[in-house]
Amino acid sequence: MRSWSVVALLLVAALGWSSALENGLARTPPMGWLAWERFRCNTDCKNDPDNCISDRLFRTMADIVVNEGYAAVGYEYINVDDCWLEKERDINGNLVPDRERFPYGMKSLSNYVHSKGLKFGIYEDYGNYTCAGYPGVIGYMENDAAQFAAWDVDYVKLDGCYAHPSEMDQGYPEFGFHMNQTGRQMIYSCSWPVYQIYAGMQPNFTAIIQHCNLWRNFDDIQDSWASVETIIDYYGNNQDAIVPNAGPGHWNDPDMLIVGNFGLSYEQSKTQMAIWAILAAPLLMSVDLRTIRPEYKAILQNKKIIDVDQDPLGIQGRRIYKHKGIEIWARPITPVYQNYYSYAIAFLNRRTDGTPSDVSVTLKELGLQYPGGYRVEDLYEDVDYGVLTPQTKIKVKVNPSGVVILRCDLQTDDIYASNQYSAYSPLDQVFKVRPNSF
Repeated sequence: MRSWSVVALLLVAALGWSSALENGLARTPPMGWLAWERFRCNTDCKNDPDNCISDRLFRTMADIVVNEGYAAVGYEYINVDDCWLEKERDINGNLVPDRERFPYGMKSLSNYVHSKGLKFGIYEDYGNYTCAGYPGVIGYMENDAAQFAAWDVDYVKLDGCYAHPSEMDQGYPEFGFHMNQTGRQMIYSCSWPVYQIYAGMQPNFTAIIQHCNLWRNFDDIQDSWASVETIIDYYGNNQDAIVPNAGPGHWNDPDMLIVGNFGLSYEQSKTQMAIWAILAAPLLMSVDLRTIRPEYKAILQNKKIIDVDQDPLGIQGRRIYKHKGIEIWARPITPVYQNYYSYAIAFLNRRTDGTPSDVSVTLKELGLQYPGGYRVEDLYEDVDYGVLTPQTKIKVKVNPSGVVILRCDLQTDDIYASNQYSAYSPLDQVFKVRPNSF
């Protein structure tokens, strides 16, 4: 590990790591492919060469992201997760990729990903070890940040196993500072708040926003509808504390998209994609792109829903209604005019009684009050309902564990000429839930 100069130590003391996140990145939520949920820590390349964590797997996925249209709709990061390392550093304290599974080294893999017009992400842990027991960054932070920069890494996910949550308020900013000092722009994905929440601490989101581009709030996603539901519930039940922290450059991360794996039905897959877009969530696919079925590929490549997720305002949506298994979620989006916002609206059916549920509501009840009306479109069915007034009652039929997501754009000739929007809170427009609805 490199030694610090006296000047550097004085600078850090004066800044308090305040310069840790001056990277200008993630102005919209990151999109890409991530190995973990689907491929986990499969290191058995002898018996399972097609599915082990290896150079071959990541090059293959990079090829598919480009060749099968994922890159064209916005997916750009190819992210390595845990289990890429040797169990020990080299004699100089450097991280060493597994010599058998990554025989050409990480710089070669990074170069390959970049040659495809994509970006390269890597995983480490603010701890003595990664979650799978490989070397962590504690004691080597400056060295590891410099090594990632030398490998032309574009995205660093820093987990939090084998570390004291009480030390993360200093540790995560410190690693971010070293990343910044390399001069290379790297997205910084933190697990800082979730480990503190588990430890019964209250995370300092003011600091987290200053130092991280995105962060985990809740449990790891598993390949099941039950897991997706717990995440949706967590974000809905805690939205007053969570939503204000999101915005361009800093995002809440409800974890990976598991669309196309084994645990979700077609309807449930549509639901995850739609709700993640409402949440302004990073869209990080974790699926075998070699075998994904066409209907699931279409969900992941639904450009209209991706456009909601990538809306430049960066306002995270909220659950605005919950009653008898029916939920309505709303996200303010562009175009904007004066005090009026356009909206993405998701109707979610949490019921399991086997028959679709009808939901009828006026646009005004949803908070859409612009007198000139809204052009309303169903983003999965590609149905254009035309321009509807606030008094118009819309009726949607929502399948069990399914979703209907609408885009409601303001209709006025002036909005496209206006680049200004007010500080007015758009979510004050939506109706309030009855107290006994929860």
